[in-house]
Amino acid sequence: MRATILNGPPGAASMTNLIRIDVQDRQTFAGGMKFDSVGSYERLTGRAHFRVDPLAAAQADVIDIDKAERDANGLIKFATDFCILKPTDMTRGNGGLFFDTGNRGNMRAIQYYCDAPATNTPLKVAHAGNGFLFRRGYTIVAAAWQGDLLPGQGRMLLDLPIAKDGDKPITGKVRTEFIASEPGIYCFPLSGRSSTRSHPAVSLEQEHATLTRRQYQTDARQIIPHSQWRFARIDQGGGLHATGSEYGFAPSLEHIYLPGGFEPGWIYEIVYEAKDPLVMGLGHVAIRDFVSFLKYGQKDEVNTSNPLDQGIERAYIYGRSQTGRLIRDFIWRGFNEDASGRKVFDGALPHVSGAGGKWLNQRFANAVVAGGQQHEDHYCPADRFPFAYAETTDHNTGKTDSILKRPLTDPLIIHTQTATEYWQRRGSLVHTDTLGNDLAIPENVRIYAWASTQHTSDPNLERPQTSIGLNYLNIAQTSMLFRAMLDAMDTWVREGTAPPPSAIPTRATGTLLDYDDWRKQFPTIPGQLIPSGPNQLPLMDFGPEETLGILAQEPPEVINEAAYKILVPAVDSDGNEIAGVRCPMVQAPLGTYTGWNVRKRGTGHGAMHEFSGSYIPLPETPEIQAATGDSRISILARYKDNDGYIKAIEKAAKILVINGFMLEEDVSRCMAQAENWGRPLHDVQGL
Repeated sequence: MRATILNGPPGAASMTNLIRIDVQDRQTFAGGMKFDSVGSYERLTGRAHFRVDPLAAAQADVIDIDKAERDANGLIKFATDFCILKPTDMTRGNGGLFFDTGNRGNMRAIQYYCDAPATNTPLKVAHAGNGFLFRRGYTIVAAAWQGDLLPGQGRMLLDLPIAKDGDKPITGKVRTEFIASEPGIYCFPLSGRSSTRSHPAVSLEQEHATLTRRQYQTDARQIIPHSQWRFARIDQGGGLHATGSEYGFAPSLEHIYLPGGFEPGWIYEIVYEAKDPLVMGLGHVAIRDFVSFLKYGQKDEVNTSNPLDQGIERAYIYGRSQTGRLIRDFIWRGFNEDASGRKVFDGALPHVSGAGGKWLNQRFANAVVAGGQQHEDHYCPADRFPFAYAETTDHNTGKTDSILKRPLTDPLIIHTQTATEYWQRRGSLVHTDTLGNDLAIPENVRIYAWASTQHTSDPNLERPQTSIGLNYLNIAQTSMLFRAMLDAMDTWVREGTAPPPSAIPTRATGTLLDYDDWRKQFPTIPGQLIPSGPNQLPLMDFGPEETLGILAQEPPEVINEAAYKILVPAVDSDGNEIAGVRCPMVQAPLGTYTGWNVRKRGTGHGAMHEFSGSYIPLPETPEIQAATGDSRISILARYKDNDGYIKAIEKAAKILVINGFMLEEDVSRCMAQAENWGRPLHDVQGL
């Protein structure tokens, strides 16, 4: 299938972009299951091929676009995978396109909105989960935007051009961190992730590279001599032989090999001279042009391949974590206006992005890098001013800016974040100025803090999990909030009826605090280690080219380790957060649910672990509470019996329904989960 939009010569003011959509596979979804009045769905997969003018204003700000190879017409080519789940009869759909940005190449929207199993190849009945998105009649679209992913595990891929200086490769400094989670790790790809393309080293010679290690981020770097490591990979496979398992190492421009092994929890950092950066900012262009075509493309004699056949009236974009950051970057850079000046997405739902964004469109970008936590990738450039949707001034630099600044094309925003974002992702800066003062939230924005929840909440989690943190991972369930938020967004766009007011901790209400004040509130829990403070945001100098999006100085100079005021939500006597949207399990707790989890001994002890939260069970009985000295009231003293707990969950759920944060259909689901004291998800002993 092919779609073309006729154009003028390269650089012409009227230039729009070309797109060809190839549907390579078309299958009935979920065995033809009927989803209420919408009926059945079908799945379309294939590739979208783009040709864009590097001189046109619509993409002129993409870093290194002028250094990509051009075709005979002066245009740049790239292509992306896509997956579309659409009503078989589009006239029975709701006219809404729901775009799943795909975290690290993985589809996530159906998992979180439909309580479905995670998959990149949704086709079976089970993949529809509870059917929410399908029952609502959405056309669900996913397409790759991250150009540095490697094939594997069904990831969606975006093929991008390499930037070159004429016939010569472009070179520059690249910095990567490696943190081993267990003993016996000797090799890492230079990207730090096995799923992600590494920027090749310019040569196997080590003189252009420095490898260091340190126990904590602010410690002095200890140089590892060149004689103790090399650019190489481990080759292993084929099973056991007569002499046992075999392996070898081979020279590699894309791997680092440390014969002595990486010590768990320590931060290893390499700064090396790399070559062949991809034009990563074209990921924004791919999203913009693909969705714009699906939304606005018309069937006519020169444009015959829109597979949605004019069935789209409005478009929403959803992303979580990495892709939540992507959405904020996409909007801030103006990509929600297409090449013809039209609004692409009517509404945006970034989830758990924290204060992040602004890391993709730069030379030698590593799109998979984490958001700059306390212990991991702390000095990455993911969080840079501006942080808020409202206009603010950075007191460190004097710059004034905002995420939203294009009233004609800015989408409506429902920004949601968890407790983890306040502790690890500087989430308070989304709604405060850089000194920590409350900001007025724009009328076209809603911000909701999902109190006492973790960055990731698997809707199908069956029992508590552990990692290298001291506590169970946070188990508070939140998928019911996703569903209510999408309904609220759709009503806002279609009818102009605004969602509930923002629900966040604030300085004005005393629910957004300095760490020292929070520490005085947190309950006495036997043997519990708490964080030393929230993750600070340093002010860094990346070199003179930073304003061009090209980070030239590695590692960056740290001007001020704590340049911005980072605040955390106040807690009640259980240690659960007071303000924001409290899901049923937080309103009627069986434990303390936090956004942080402290690393164990031997793994960076004392630092917070990645995006992990905690579930710390309550004492079951008054006797256990007294014996352990736990300041939290016991489970039996709260609820008397399991029926009392179920009723408390029901009451909490109905409050959320009344306030517009939960759908009526989810009340019974929450009550069912509360049976038998929420076991096995909750660790409740002896009751």
